[in-house]
Amino acid sequence: MPSLAERYANEFPQSRARFERAKTLFPTGVTHDTRMMDPFPVYVERCAGAHKWDVDGHDLIDYFVGHGSHILGHSAPEVVAAVQAQMAKGTHPGACHDLELEWATLVTEMIPSAERVRFTGSGTEATMMALRLARLASGKPKFLKFQGHFHGWHDAVTVASDPPYDAATVPGVPEELAHVCVAVAPNDLNLVEAALTRDPDIGAVILEPTGGHWGAVPIRGEFLTGLRDLCTRRNVVLIFDEVITGFRVAPGGAQEFYRVTPDLTALAKILAGGLPGGCVAGRADILAYLEPRPGKPKMKHPGTYNANPLSASAGIATLKRIKAGGVCEAANESARMLRNQINARFNASGAKWLAYCDFSMVRVLPNYAGPRPLPEMADNEAPVPFDGDVNRLDGPKNAKQVHALRQAMLLQGIDWWGTAAMTSCAHSTADISVTSGAMQTAIEWMAAEGLA
Repeated sequence: MPSLAERYANEFPQSRARFERAKTLFPTGVTHDTRMMDPFPVYVERCAGAHKWDVDGHDLIDYFVGHGSHILGHSAPEVVAAVQAQMAKGTHPGACHDLELEWATLVTEMIPSAERVRFTGSGTEATMMALRLARLASGKPKFLKFQGHFHGWHDAVTVASDPPYDAATVPGVPEELAHVCVAVAPNDLNLVEAALTRDPDIGAVILEPTGGHWGAVPIRGEFLTGLRDLCTRRNVVLIFDEVITGFRVAPGGAQEFYRVTPDLTALAKILAGGLPGGCVAGRADILAYLEPRPGKPKMKHPGTYNANPLSASAGIATLKRIKAGGVCEAANESARMLRNQINARFNASGAKWLAYCDFSMVRVLPNYAGPRPLPEMADNEAPVPFDGDVNRLDGPKNAKQVHALRQAMLLQGIDWWGTAAMTSCAHSTADISVTSGAMQTAIEWMAAEGLA
């Protein structure tokens, strides 16, 4: 019988042909690291709702959702209409415009920490700005982050984003820059306090408030509350990276759900309705370092596409829909239903796999035999696998296993993000049912090849 890789290659010939050309154009043949796939990635032609169609004509239920940016689903009619209308008016006036006012107003109304807003071109730019503002506000050069937490690809934040977490440097990042980042294991306030005590040059703490890589090692409210108290006592700037969780966990992000307000918040993805765009929102006195003031240093911040009107139009349409209610709840419910259905199938078959994560995010974990969630548990109540051990939950992956899972799911019409997934409000109960059944079959196929 052909292997999964052979079946996949035979089923997706047009994607294979395009990848052969891509290898002559791009390093690794892709334009984003997470799109790398053995033997080749799938090429998509169009998208709508929770589905996308590839160049070979397959209808795929999509769990990438634009790398987390499409909580309304792909090509939401109100977003498409808003962008089309703005396109006819202009894409870049090189001037201020009304849409940036409306966009920023929605952010300040929805995000608890947002006293002031500054738009950027991406999430990476937003976390870079937040850290630079924190240095100006604190007068201290260093910051603390948590192992496994991803804050974009600018220099210092790449330290400890991926295993091995004890590596002091990252390829391409000067050692001097890497040392401005102090990384500790997540979910341990004692480690945070010890690091702040040991190094008085730390002026900020940054984290993904649901856990690194959007919940691989879940973080819950008790830790966030303790971290807020600790940063307040130590006069340390607390930064929430809500590039993924903003407008997803709840209309006001994880900070609204957990009632913990950071000093600064980095936002992107859903913020711009799936188009490029980001922002920093937070305390007015910290964002005031962007203003020219007598006797105060001013942070310079240009950016050709800051508050681009196309992104603004998509963002406004998206945030209005979220603010009206029901969007985050529907996406969360779809993911909870999916986790429960997958776990029920794992339990019935005896597969040593687990579906876990919080809110509208799902992860599947191999080689697991510990406590399992009950179906009635709320988003953030399920036990954290392996007691939150970052190396067991977010350590090095078996690449052959990850690729095999993607191949097996794609062969059944599901585009699953490696071992993870995100839902939108467009995912139907039928989509969820098909997906849970496909996951069970995928594990069976992988087991036949010794990969499950």
